[in-house]
Amino acid sequence: MPLTNPNPNHDNKNCSTWRNLQMEYTYYLANASLTLRVVEHLLGTPRLPFMFMTVIHQIDGWVIRIKMNDAITPSDAEDFRAYMNELGVAYDPGIRVRMALWGLENGQSPIDVMRRYQVAIVSHGTPDREEIEAFRRQFVMGLGYCPETLA
Repeated sequence: MPLTNPNPNHDNKNCSTWRNLQMEYTYYLANASLTLRVVEHLLGTPRLPFMFMTVIHQIDGWVIRIKMNDAITPSDAEDFRAYMNELGVAYDPGIRVRMALWGLENGQSPIDVMRRYQVAIVSHGTPDREEIEAFRRQFVMGLGYCPETLA
């Protein structure tokens, strides 16, 4: 089943953009396993010079934002976009998530951002598999079962 963008106002065009010579990728992924694959790919591919990765859990999936620095080559940028398109869909977040991402990028603490915008920030900064795994374990333990998005 193809993954569709949960934002009905989005036309699914490429959401990776050049801003101030920094490439950004914002994607929507169906589950934690796909999110962990992105983390492993970033950490295992030294030629991808990421600045940070933000992971947000939503009830129906995961929003990830990856910001690269200007050292990424156009070829590597296209390869990474193709990789991301295999795992999820380019995503244009709603205003609440967009403001949360902006707040994190501008130095607000994840706790303050979560309180202010009511979003579940799982990770921000260097991609960390353990933070995602810990979030998954705690969420499943609290629910008593594992929903599809946490698989």
